[in-house]
Amino acid sequence: MSTATPATRFLQAKGVGFRPVEYRYDPGSDRVALQAAQAIGLPPGRLLKTLMVEVDGRPACTVVPGDRVLSMKRVAAAFGAKSAAMMPPAKAERLTGYHTGGISPFGQRRPAPVLFEAATLTTPEVAINGGKRGLLLLLDPQAAMAALEAGAAALCAD
Repeated sequence: MSTATPATRFLQAKGVGFRPVEYRYDPGSDRVALQAAQAIGLPPGRLLKTLMVEVDGRPACTVVPGDRVLSMKRVAAAFGAKSAAMMPPAKAERLTGYHTGGISPFGQRRPAPVLFEAATLTTPEVAINGGKRGLLLLLDPQAAMAALEAGAAALCAD
């Protein structure tokens, strides 16, 4: 599998170092992020999933640990909105240019504001989707945030 994607090109253009890791993507898995973490031998909290949401009807991107669940109330508050909801998969694919299961916050077709779960920023290395199913990028979460000009907030349910 080629590791060249809009996500990897975005990071290279920003001068952000990363290591690509390929794994066997299982579309039948109930929890794809947990399956991916297990496939590469990473604790689930260090594999960050990219979830596209709509806040007051506008697109936004969240990056959260694979073993956590978003709190839509916290997402809305973090983006300064009244409401938040998961974006329908077909709309997320159109906006990002990626297929579900392979959505990356990097190199999206139409970039949306990005927030990371604040608790993820204490580890020196995380895995984030590289823009295709079966491709993860290992990198420093602080560097990822800086490249995206992203913010951080408590986004997940307790």
